[in-house]
Amino acid sequence: MKPQKILVTGASIAGPALAYWLSRQGMDVTVVERAPAFRDGGQTVDVRGAGRVVVQRMGLEDLIRANTTHEQGIAFVDQGNRTKAFIGVNAFDGEGPIAELEILRGELAKLLIQRSEDRVRYRFGDSIQSIEDDGRQVHVRFEQGDEQVYDLVIVAEGIGSATRNRVFGDEVRRRPLDVYTAYFTVPRQPSDGQVMRWHNIPGGRCVCLRPDNLGTTRAFLSFQHAPNGYEKLAQDQQIALLKQKFADAGWETPRVLAALDETTDLYLEAVGQVRMPRWSKGRIALVGDAAYCASPISGMGTSLGLCGAYVLAGELARHVDHTQAFAAYEQRMRPYVAQAQSVPKFAPRLASPHSRLGIGLGHAVLRLATAPGFKTLLGKFLSPKADAIDLPNYDVQQQT
Repeated sequence: MKPQKILVTGASIAGPALAYWLSRQGMDVTVVERAPAFRDGGQTVDVRGAGRVVVQRMGLEDLIRANTTHEQGIAFVDQGNRTKAFIGVNAFDGEGPIAELEILRGELAKLLIQRSEDRVRYRFGDSIQSIEDDGRQVHVRFEQGDEQVYDLVIVAEGIGSATRNRVFGDEVRRRPLDVYTAYFTVPRQPSDGQVMRWHNIPGGRCVCLRPDNLGTTRAFLSFQHAPNGYEKLAQDQQIALLKQKFADAGWETPRVLAALDETTDLYLEAVGQVRMPRWSKGRIALVGDAAYCASPISGMGTSLGLCGAYVLAGELARHVDHTQAFAAYEQRMRPYVAQAQSVPKFAPRLASPHSRLGIGLGHAVLRLATAPGFKTLLGKFLSPKADAIDLPNYDVQQQT
């Protein structure tokens, strides 16, 4: 049979992982990415549970381990930088709030691209302008002007995926979690160390600083607010907003806010989930955040992307009919996704209490996290259930 010609849109994590598995089964794969060049850096993600099984089957675990941020745990600190509670990386067998394999999103994407680029075409600086499925093929016109025809198109874009919105229209469902988070890089200082520091501020806000392996520090600012378009503001307006929201935050926040004036990688998002009634339409399918973003609060985004890519590619290898493959992929992944998305709407308020009393009570509970008798109970809330899926041994893994 002639190899299927497949277009994958998005070159973050799910896209390159899917391209790797598809190419190993002989598919003719192209990945298109809107960014003009590969985007390195980014915020920290973790590889855990079933996601870790996938990278093991790709032969990537050792490379990921060599490129981790070497984060040793998370310290909840007060205004004076005194640690009020601490959870080490090994507190829950490497699968707690800080996983054993913590890596910058861009570093993981780079490893995935390098693993697949010998058999996959990567097309940066372009995106889909129009897409039409005629039942036999998918006709794609790119922003750069040329047109191509594919057997299948797989959308592996982010939570706000333009291609998904174009194809599925009113079917797109998003669940807001009423919290905004800003991510960016700040210059490293001696106080940063190898521990993530989390500082709560009254009013449902927090400032966090995380180590990386590139000589800088990753910052994020979070505040609770229903979605109202902040993520669509121009960058200078977003910076002004963050400075206003955190003007009274104290601790090391002035240093963080000052770094906003020089940042080149600010990303502000309205945290939420994607809950699609279906993940495919004709010859077009969704994978990763475009289909089932669980939000950073879940701690499951990377595992979902890696597992979804592996299962989708495996089912396409197993079935001649793409409609059967898409249905089998969805049937296997749905329970895993449902569990990952079972984040209560009040989760942000637990993570960032609105009062000083609430912050103090939160620290007291966290101090008990690893105590005998409490570890098992609290572990249910602090450790994402990232292994709750049975990953078949698809034949595709034997073709690496």
